[in-house]
Amino acid sequence: MREADEIAVFVRTVDLGTFAAVGHESERTASAVARIVSRLEHRLGVKLLHRTTRRLVLTQEGEVYLRHARAIVTAIEVAEAEVSAGAGQPRGLIRVNAGTAFCKHRLVGALPGFLAQYPEISIDLSVSDQRIDPITDQTDVTLRVGPLQDSELILQRLGTDHRVIVASPDYLARHGVPQLPSDLLQHNCLLLSGFTRLAQWPLFVSGKRVMVPVKGSITCDSADVLLDLALAGVGIVRLGDFLGERAIAQGSLIPLLTDCHDTDPTAISALILPGRQHVPRVRVFMSFLKLLFDAT
Repeated sequence: MREADEIAVFVRTVDLGTFAAVGHESERTASAVARIVSRLEHRLGVKLLHRTTRRLVLTQEGEVYLRHARAIVTAIEVAEAEVSAGAGQPRGLIRVNAGTAFCKHRLVGALPGFLAQYPEISIDLSVSDQRIDPITDQTDVTLRVGPLQDSELILQRLGTDHRVIVASPDYLARHGVPQLPSDLLQHNCLLLSGFTRLAQWPLFVSGKRVMVPVKGSITCDSADVLLDLALAGVGIVRLGDFLGERAIAQGSLIPLLTDCHDTDPTAISALILPGRQHVPRVRVFMSFLKLLFDAT
């Protein structure tokens, strides 16, 4: 085994936390992975990992070595990708993670054009509304709507999401159109769970921003499902404009309280594994994403 391969196995062992997980990923036994890490430690003359019955813990030397090991693994990947791309178009696999609603309403419709332009690139698309660990999952590009925590990942701003309050013509015909922020308290408002900042709706009353404690018969952790419920006439919903833009254009949903609603502009961002921004296939994918948002 090349020294670079040993380093890569060590990095994945730290990321996944067990020899067994790395073995499953690389089609090796757990004991074979453990021997690779032991061989690396023997060559370096230091312990990189403390082994316990429950977990692996980096030693102080291991923490120092991990920083350099990640850079080495990424540098090799970038070099190989650039050399390969020199013989033709960018190629290889891009691992992408996105939320359900964003993926369905913004990303999926544009991907066929990207794949047609770069036929030697394939995409492993993970769709989840739960936060993932891009480093552990080795996700090249993670797409996020909303505030982000500090991270060692590379951040690239793509665009801005604005919130809209909408309801179907059928619902409004049955229950009336809210004219004032306080009118929402008399309506069935559909709420997105899991995000405390979205539990109350911000509106302006006499020039002052107030949080209206709306309530309703349904709370759901999927914005896409709430969109479908609003289209079905169940209630009023507040959601990202990229979800509702088509329905609004078609007249299936009607914007409400546009004169006093705080649209709460929120960043849409891409998080990239350090070093991967230089990999040709990731670089062209990021260019595609930027064009996608510039066109909307």
